[in-house]
Amino acid sequence: MTRAISRREVMRHSLCGAAGLLLADGVVRSVPVRASNARVEGVPPSNRGQDTRDTTPYGVTTNAKAKSVIQIWMWGGPSHLDTFDPKPAAGYDYCGQLDKPIPTNVDGIMIGELLPLLAKQADKYSIIRSMTHGVNAHETASYMVQTGRPPGGREVYPSVGAVVSLFKGYHAGYQGLIPPYIVLTQPQGRFSEAGFLGTRYKPFATGGDPAQARFAVEGVVAQGITDQRQKDRRDLLHRLDTLGQAAQDSEPLKTFDQAEDGAYELILGDAGKVFDLTQEKNELRDSYGRTTFGQACLVARRLVERGVPYVTINYSGWDTHKQHFQIMRRKLPEMDKGMATLLQDLSERGLLDSTIVWWSGEFGRTPKVQWEPPWNGGRGHYGNVFSAVVAGGGFKGGCVVGSSDDKGEEVKDRPVYPCDLIASMYELLGIDGNAKLPHPQGLDLRVTPTAAEGVKTGGRLKEIM
Repeated sequence: MTRAISRREVMRHSLCGAAGLLLADGVVRSVPVRASNARVEGVPPSNRGQDTRDTTPYGVTTNAKAKSVIQIWMWGGPSHLDTFDPKPAAGYDYCGQLDKPIPTNVDGIMIGELLPLLAKQADKYSIIRSMTHGVNAHETASYMVQTGRPPGGREVYPSVGAVVSLFKGYHAGYQGLIPPYIVLTQPQGRFSEAGFLGTRYKPFATGGDPAQARFAVEGVVAQGITDQRQKDRRDLLHRLDTLGQAAQDSEPLKTFDQAEDGAYELILGDAGKVFDLTQEKNELRDSYGRTTFGQACLVARRLVERGVPYVTINYSGWDTHKQHFQIMRRKLPEMDKGMATLLQDLSERGLLDSTIVWWSGEFGRTPKVQWEPPWNGGRGHYGNVFSAVVAGGGFKGGCVVGSSDDKGEEVKDRPVYPCDLIASMYELLGIDGNAKLPHPQGLDLRVTPTAAEGVKTGGRLKEIM
């Protein structure tokens, strides 16, 4: 007599293999599903069941110039005076030792002296020198810069990455095993990036270090275990899997088998090779810099080349309350090398036209140096005015938007608020700013703030679009 298969046995079977492990980590949540068969949250009922590959996806316009975004998130807040808005005439109390800005390859644009490689790429990017929101706390400033909404409301809005993964990923019938929203390498941790959209739209944080001999991506590459050993383990699992052999026609087991196939395609197949930097020439890897940031920039290029809509490089180390100038002499050359090579590499491969590169932190740093103890030459948090950089995807290069005053303490002209920059990126991505965001309680909330929300705005960045 054939014994019935219990639900517990099915679950035990599935969780013994790579599929169960990777599903638990959330890596295989984007195993390809045809848009026509998937339940797409937030899409009006009249749009469900349609093949969105052959129609304009809900909330996406037809005039998109950009396909992907690489966000260089300067976690902690970089100094605008030491990077893209130097003020040498302000004197030592503001500039410290970094008082010799350098010209770029665009007449009239000067940037910080520790960025000589980026100075040669200025024709590819535009500098916004009048970013402002007035918030000086990491968590609330991060939320504001990455959502465009003021903190403190009842709703936690999704970040730009989550919105892009919604409209350019799942709603657009995104195909592929790599999730549409990737963070290299550690989670940002300041707020819930997915907001009310839910866990499906959280980014996949790779973990690991791309500068190591093998980039140990969490759930994809196991440190110290070769591909052959992974294959041998899978073969052994299948030989021991008498339950699976006896119930080959079981629909639940077929689903788990499909998930396992997807998991192992990431581990051993072509999909996971996007993280394998040994496929790149050593000369190119050297150009990016053999640092975690430099190699993360290279991984980001490989990801957008594969069609991933949103990649964040979470670049920490910029919260320089103490020893600011010592840290800048180490960090800025590292940033210069990685970011300049990324722009050049994207351009040479024909990817810059369709890829937005967005450089920003949650705020700037105090223009006046805090020489007194206990700071001894540090810079504090500063949200009154700071800089951002955008390139590619429809943004013009070689331009400066707005300005700060003579000491970099206040906006002098053309204030740009986070919602202005975000709305400009959405427009270039072809995301309708008036599209409704799916909300678990069905609230009528839009991609970009409405006038009724009372969010400060200076208008979209039409001068560089």
